[in-house]
Amino acid sequence: MQASSRPVISNQSGPHDDLARRVTRALSHPLRKPVAEHTRRAFAEAERWLAGRASPLVLDAGCGVGLSTRQLAIRHADHAVIGIDRSADRLGRDHGPLPDNALLVRADLVDFWRLALAAGWRPAHHYLLYPNPYPKAAHLKLRWHGHPVFPALLALGGRLEVRSNWRLYLDEFALATYQASGRRPAVVEHAPQGAFLTPFERKYVASDQAVWRLDVALPHAPELMPVAQ
Repeated sequence: MQASSRPVISNQSGPHDDLARRVTRALSHPLRKPVAEHTRRAFAEAERWLAGRASPLVLDAGCGVGLSTRQLAIRHADHAVIGIDRSADRLGRDHGPLPDNALLVRADLVDFWRLALAAGWRPAHHYLLYPNPYPKAAHLKLRWHGHPVFPALLALGGRLEVRSNWRLYLDEFALATYQASGRRPAVVEHAPQGAFLTPFERKYVASDQAVWRLDVALPHAPELMPVAQ
């Protein structure tokens, strides 16, 4: 298996100097952005799908073309697995039928996370697989741990797993998680076993890049984020 994928190149050599301030601001000034109507409709669809299921919940945040959602539905066969992505094009690509315990939803993650928290969702597992690293230092606020929605992401609770081919992204995510929740995540090099969860994971491994995994068990903490408006 061979592939050519460039490693992440950044003008940062260590965690961003502004990270702690960004997290403090997110905690003290909760996000008030109105929720987009299309995400409200998508969330309502997901709630209807979940209504008849007594299964524990798995969220696949930023699921792309949905291959990870399919793999996670097989791995967590006794769970209800919801994959969320904002791109209709990615979600619309034909990768075969979904398992019965899986659903793909087109929605904005920033809004979907806040709606899920307001509705009292408590995912057993929450996956964030190979998010856009936004490697330029000026783009810290676009990384999930530098974004105002970060407290809501953590407040959903459950076992959170984040994967990246950029170790610094996960080191920052771990620092931000510890600051916001008091939980200290582990960051380890990850050797995928069996099926790759995403096309990115397959590509990075085929290019002989290291991939990294952050793992942390979080309590459900709705007080970290107010109800979405």
